[in-house]
Amino acid sequence: MKLSKNLSLAEAVRSATAQRHGIANTPTVEHSINLKRIAEYIFQPVRNFLGSPLFVSSGYRSKELNDLIGGSSRSQHCEGNALDLDNGDENYAVFNYIKDHLSFDQLIWEFGTDQNPSWVHVSYVGADNRNQILKAYKLNGKTKYELWENHKG
Repeated sequence: MKLSKNLSLAEAVRSATAQRHGIANTPTVEHSINLKRIAEYIFQPVRNFLGSPLFVSSGYRSKELNDLIGGSSRSQHCEGNALDLDNGDENYAVFNYIKDHLSFDQLIWEFGTDQNPSWVHVSYVGADNRNQILKAYKLNGKTKYELWENHKG
């Protein structure tokens, strides 16, 4: 099933961890609808902008998978509302394109350097999008977040 021109449902639910542990990681109909929405309003516009393949490093996560990897109990991945995008050395371009051109609920510069995040987390919920921008970093081994407005990079 295609979620958008360049993103399939199989790509959005793919998980090596789920496969290793025999977890189906199958979204409900509602979660599939959410995945289609984020594919159309976020993934595809970014893919069109880049003009090259865009890798989803984490998409939908069933509760079982999310618990296994230690994800937040409030993770938007579990609702089909979030994607982690990875375009390697051009993650900054993915982040900036979303920030400057698209509506989103949450956009996170995930770790990396001040020049390029390791990956980009983005969520989309529709009319209630918060357009919240954060930067993730580690402090004493724990993930912390700061508002992007406070970021000096």
